Amino acid sequence: MDCPICRGLERAFEAGRSEYIEARLSACFRVCTVFAARKNVDMERARYELEEHLSICVSTVRVFASLPGWDASTSLKQLAA
Repeated sequence: MDCPICRGLERAFEAGRSEYIEARLSACFRVCTVFAARKNVDMERARYELEEHLSICVSTVRVFASLPGWDASTSLKQLAA
């Protein structure tokens, strides 16, 4: 991805996913699941922000536009919906 925002959001999602996995594997998860639940919410928020940005990101649209058989007008309407 050429977009620095995409890269940053991707890193945030990966970090959140790693923290969630670590929280799930920790010994304290058996006693209190609140910490893991919070990490799961953080991870899902990061994933949502990444998906939201990808739907409007110019560099992502450029990658798909270069694919053979990709109709930009139809696909952009589907992304906006």
